[in-house]
Parts: sequence; C-alpha cells; structure tokens
Amino acid sequence: MSHIADNLLAVHARIEHAARNANRAPDSISLLAVSKTFPAADIRAAFAAGQRAFGENYVQESLAKIEALGDLRADMEWHFIGPLQSNKTRPVAEHFDWVHSVDRLKIAERLSEQRPDALPPLNVCLQVNVSGESSKSGVAPEEALALARAIAALPKLRLRGLMSIPEPASDQQAQREPHRRLRQLYETLRAQGIELDTLSMGMSGDLEAAVLEGATIVRIGTAIFGQRGYTH
Repeated sequence: MSHIADNLLAVHARIEHAARNANRAPDSISLLAVSKTFPAADIRAAFAAGQRAFGENYVQESLAKIEALGDLRADMEWHFIGPLQSNKTRPVAEHFDWVHSVDRLKIAERLSEQRPDALPPLNVCLQVNVSGESSKSGVAPEEALALARAIAALPKLRLRGLMSIPEPASDQQAQREPHRRLRQLYETLRAQGIELDTLSMGMSGDLEAAVLEGATIVRIGTAIFGQRGYTH
C-alpha cells in the first residue's frame, strides 16, 4: 500500500473520530483531497485508494492534471478552491464540478455564462472572510445574504453553501470560533430562504474543530500528500 493510501486511511479515521465526538454520522462529512502542487501520479494513487474528489487552486496546473487523468474523469469530482480571476473563469466553468471560492457577483455571472449547456449546473460555494483578514479573499459576512440571493438566481449555477479559510490557530477552541461564525451565517442564510447544504471548512490542522462546528466538506492536502514545495 502506498503512503498516500495509508494517509487517506488515517485521515478517514480522524474524520470518524471527530464525527463521533460531535454526535454526527461520519458519512455526513465528505473528504476533499487538496492536490495543488502535487503531480497527477499522486492523484492517481489516491484514486486507486478510493478517493474521488480533488481540490485544485491554480487553473493552468489543474487543467494539465485533468487532461492527464482523463481516463478517470467519469468517476472523479474536480473542485476549484483557489482565488479566481475573471479572465480564468472559462476553463473552470468548462472543466470543474465545483467552485468553492466565489466571492463576487462578476465571477459568478461569468461562470454561469460560460458553463457549457451539455454539463449540469456548476456547484458553487460562497467564500466568506470570517476572520476579516485584509490578505484573504472572501465576501464580508454582512454582505453574504445579498450576494447569495444574486448567485442563487443565476441559471447554470447551483449555490450549495459557504466556504472559509480562517486565520490559523493552535488550540481547538480558537480554531472552532471562525468555523462557528461561518456555521451561524449558514444558518442565518437558510432561515432567509437560501437553500444551502454545504459547509466547506477545515484543513489538515483544524479538521476536528471544523467537524465539531458542522463542516460537510473538509479540504485536506498535507495530511494526505505531504508537505508542499510551492512553485507558484
């Protein structure tokens, strides 16, 4: 068994343990393997170990991998989770199943316009800047309802939920706080009639805190593929 397969088993064990601690069903939490900067061969190894959903941050890098793994495409889900510039929306609309990082209406409109008719609606999450960091992408929480309503009305998108990348914290209580804020915003939007079913939050270092606060998708890279050597 490859180290990636071993790592996937360990991550699933963490998810199951966290789910039990939160009195949740483990199968209510989906694992998104964040494969940015790792080669297609590593994704193929994860696929062979049973992983089906993969997250990428960089458009050109991801397109090369999608092409290299074309023989597996029918059984894979590709999620775009990085900042998205308006001039890069077309290939994302054409090749991805999900976009987690929609933070302004212009991006959503372009994704909707450029989504091919032959494909199902593109699943999207609204990225929220829950920590208020100037360096982070994301809509401000107080602006999320208006943006969610506008995105939900677009014809070739399906608004699924909210995503955040909070500021790192070392202890679990501090980790839980921004996830709790995102969950509370999610509940507020649902109470306003926005149909949502997804909370994309939690990474390798705060998976347990995110599950305790209601994450339905956890985005795990390092704990599966190892430390990254950034080239971007």
